[in-house]
Amino acid sequence: MLKQRVITAVMLVTGFLLLLFNTDALWFSLAVVPIVLLAGWEWSNLTVIRTSIGKFFYLLALLLCLATAALWLNLFDSLNVSRGQDFALLASILWAVIFLWVQGYPSSAILWSAKPVLAGLGLLLLTFTWLAISLIVHLPDGQWLLLLAVGVVAVADIGGYVAGNLFGKHKLASVISPGKTWEGFLGGLFFQLILIAILLPLMPASVSILSLLLLVIPVSLYSVLGDLFESMLKRQQGVKDSSQILPGHGGVLDRIDGLMAALPLFALLFLLLSPL
Repeated sequence: MLKQRVITAVMLVTGFLLLLFNTDALWFSLAVVPIVLLAGWEWSNLTVIRTSIGKFFYLLALLLCLATAALWLNLFDSLNVSRGQDFALLASILWAVIFLWVQGYPSSAILWSAKPVLAGLGLLLLTFTWLAISLIVHLPDGQWLLLLAVGVVAVADIGGYVAGNLFGKHKLASVISPGKTWEGFLGGLFFQLILIAILLPLMPASVSILSLLLLVIPVSLYSVLGDLFESMLKRQQGVKDSSQILPGHGGVLDRIDGLMAALPLFALLFLLLSPL
């Protein structure tokens, strides 16, 4: 199982890097669309859309959301960064609301578990995720910025896994995800401090340690929120993984849950803090 998980992870990272650094911003944004649609198909399962025709129309609705957002952002000409920032702000506020739902589970399920609400939430969150990717990659040095954003989420995940396995005793959210611990959570934050220490000498002189802290730490916290939220959805539906499309990892949603919450906030904070 571990060998399969490592092989899949290496293939995913390699494919991501090759695509990121061998395409321009527009083509990279478009190349991500099929991945978002795969995540949408998995979300339709969590929404308990059973029929093929129901899934088809759900994916069609998601595709129309992506197309509308792309046109509104002027993606095919000169991307409107101001509108992108507004989208990132809306997404970050929505995730703050979701934090309250996670904190209040299972009582909060009455607010979000109805099929229409959950279906609409999926359309919003997946569209916001794609918009954040498109916005980040279109910024100056956008490829490196997106790599940094993904790296922050990966480091939070790895740090949490390592610290949780070594020291984990106190449950972080036992009702939602019994395997997550406060020790793992703090370990993820500690790994972020190591990441900042590595990044700081590589940054321009104008970038301070405070700027990096204000960018990296909140994004790391939001990535944990995204992970917990998807765990909550799976717990509500009684499933372990969103699908089995990625050997050893489950589904696409299982890999991007942290990114869904973190990327809009990364885009928003970077634009607010710029020039870092």
